[in-house]
Amino acid sequence: MEEYKFRGKSIDELKKMSNEDLAKIANADFRRAIKRGFSPEEKAFLVNMKKKAAKSKNIKTHMREMFIMPDFVGLTIHVHNGKEFIPIEIKPSMLFHRLGEFALTTKQVKHGSPGMKATRSSGFVPIK
Repeated sequence: MEEYKFRGKSIDELKKMSNEDLAKIANADFRRAIKRGFSPEEKAFLVNMKKKAAKSKNIKTHMREMFIMPDFVGLTIHVHNGKEFIPIEIKPSMLFHRLGEFALTTKQVKHGSPGMKATRSSGFVPIK
């Protein structure tokens, strides 16, 4: 299997890079976030994530707007979708996306057949 590379850099090289160097090769959304700096909550999440990853505990978070950093690759992070925590296994192709993109908050709409008296025409559907 071929090793994943992000713009010519392997995951190990990306893990060694500073946030400013990562911003140079990442997308514009990530660059702006790095320029603003991480919020106190995001900094606390990064510290706690490293502690829990070392102990291989469940990592649960409500931080849907947090970017996926190279350190997260290989971990399973449980992201809250408003109702429950959705486990997300972080893969290299998810780098520099937000955690919330992978824990959907709404279900896909699946329309079934109409019930009795759902519409005017359904009154004439024969019942078996």
